[in-house]
Amino acid sequence: MFKNYLKAIFLAIFCALNASAAQSISLLRDPDIEHGLQQLADPILRAASLNSESVKVWIINDMSLNAFVIDHKHIFLHAGLVLQLKSAAQLQSVIAHEAAHISNGHISRRLANARRAKMATSFGVLVGAAAVAAGHTDAGLGLALGATGSVNRVLLAHNRIEESAADQSAVRFMELAKVDPTAMAEVFKLFIGQSTLSEDYQDPYTRSHPLNQDRIRTIHAYAANATPHRPDAKQAYWFSRIQGKLSGFLRAPQWTIRRATGSSDVNRMRRAIAEHRSGRSSTAQQTIAQLVTDHPNDAFYRELQGQILLESLEFSAATKAYASAAKLAPSNALILGGYGRSLLAQNTKSSNAQALKILQKARNLDSRDARILRDIGTAYARNGQQGRAFLAIAERYALQGDMQNAAIQAKRAEDLLPRGSAARQKAQDILDTAKTP
Repeated sequence: MFKNYLKAIFLAIFCALNASAAQSISLLRDPDIEHGLQQLADPILRAASLNSESVKVWIINDMSLNAFVIDHKHIFLHAGLVLQLKSAAQLQSVIAHEAAHISNGHISRRLANARRAKMATSFGVLVGAAAVAAGHTDAGLGLALGATGSVNRVLLAHNRIEESAADQSAVRFMELAKVDPTAMAEVFKLFIGQSTLSEDYQDPYTRSHPLNQDRIRTIHAYAANATPHRPDAKQAYWFSRIQGKLSGFLRAPQWTIRRATGSSDVNRMRRAIAEHRSGRSSTAQQTIAQLVTDHPNDAFYRELQGQILLESLEFSAATKAYASAAKLAPSNALILGGYGRSLLAQNTKSSNAQALKILQKARNLDSRDARILRDIGTAYARNGQQGRAFLAIAERYALQGDMQNAAIQAKRAEDLLPRGSAARQKAQDILDTAKTP
């Protein structure tokens, strides 16, 4: 009986590991990038009277140009857009525009419309809906919401009145945050000419954020009347670091090595990533080790060191690097997740027990990291907590919007978890959500 359950658990974990690979949309969760994005977003969010602790900016692994919001707590940027922009102010102008949709109540109305239309509004399904609206019809996640046109109309597409209001609010937020509002006009230049293209060739941003020459002229007028501000050196640094790490992992390694020729910290980081991805593990480790030595209090360089070592199968050294990063940033869920992952890789009784404790803390800090849910499922299984393992797998499926498989795993969890326990109630909640039309 126990062996059958254990076999089922690891089969479910294997399926969960491969579920996202079949989907064409994924989130790029990286602690360094997300910290940098928050550094740029915080002054904008405060100007918009939004809680900068609650609203997070995340990256979608997609090279098209797009940005969108689906709820009150997340702003999503496509990787292609972030890499295309030229300055921190340009990136902040995109964040300001999306924040305006939240603060102006546009998202509240859309969620209310979705509920009236009996559309599912779980996080995973909503992110999937955005993928479908962006043209990823094979993504799977958004299919629960029906045809692309319905999704785009009810949840994602902004009309011109909303866009005009968001433009005005965004300029005001940028002024309050002392960010040059002319950057918004610069961003709009990226999309000039898109409206004349067939929809199949338009970037998804143009489809969901209608743009015309009148709107562009209005933005130029807003920017011309606004107070100019000099670029902030700290914000420019974080923009460079965000782009550097993102391009390091998404561009071809040789592309990065040819361009990251300077001696700046960001260029050294880029070279370490490119060398690692090229299979030059020893060189990559030397490069990142020198960065860590030069910046001993930078948790994110230590986290990258841990990642490089872990992927190089040096599990003990990776654990030490992650432990140092976690000591510097004890409340960063993504760093804790990497720490737990390195301990699971060692796969001893003591390391598995320690990994479970660390992953539980990471899970409590961030309930929407699919990797943490995957790893904590493995940790629960290795520590003999089969019901909790199935529940973690169910939550991961639910996060991805796959409620059919979430229900299967939640039923397995329900059968094993104690009656009246919070974990069993959570499994039942997933089952109830899966039954909702």
